Amino acid sequence: MIWLLAGLIVFLGVHSVRMVAPGFRDSVIAARGEQTWKGIYSVIAIVGLVLLVWGYGQARLETAYLYEPPVWLKHIVTLLMCISLVLLVAGQVPPGRIKQAVKHPMLAAIKVWAFSHLLANGDTASLVLFIAFLGWAVWNRIAVKRRGDPVFENVSVRNDVIAVVVGVALTVWFVYQLHGWLIGVPLL
Repeated sequence: MIWLLAGLIVFLGVHSVRMVAPGFRDSVIAARGEQTWKGIYSVIAIVGLVLLVWGYGQARLETAYLYEPPVWLKHIVTLLMCISLVLLVAGQVPPGRIKQAVKHPMLAAIKVWAFSHLLANGDTASLVLFIAFLGWAVWNRIAVKRRGDPVFENVSVRNDVIAVVVGVALTVWFVYQLHGWLIGVPLL
């Protein structure tokens, strides 16, 4: 569990710099340039992600189960994950009505992803992982709201169609193949 916690601290920590020390980020960019900041940030994030993934895999082998989700809950989780992936894609394409309404679709996607996985997993390693991400995403959304929500103009429903089609396609791919390949837990 120590490696999972270390990975969470490093990964979510580097993603929290702007929330806890916005001046630090700005001073590094001013002193060394944006590309240097992005390089340092990326290396730290990758190290954190590797620690997190490896630590989660190790912790799952020796963790206690607090609850066993009912089988029917898998259908609800799949629906929530479809919503999460649509939101994730909506955050990466030019603004549409989804992005205009949600403001920060990537943070919303992380919250839905974490919540759905809390429903589907009852082991302590999963609870630590997904509660950490859910709490971080809620905290980040509050911090972003304090800085001011973005205003999206020239929104296009075409971008929403792209988000929905790609998000649903990703969901189908995850359900039938990708989750088992990436995570080691086949869904079907």
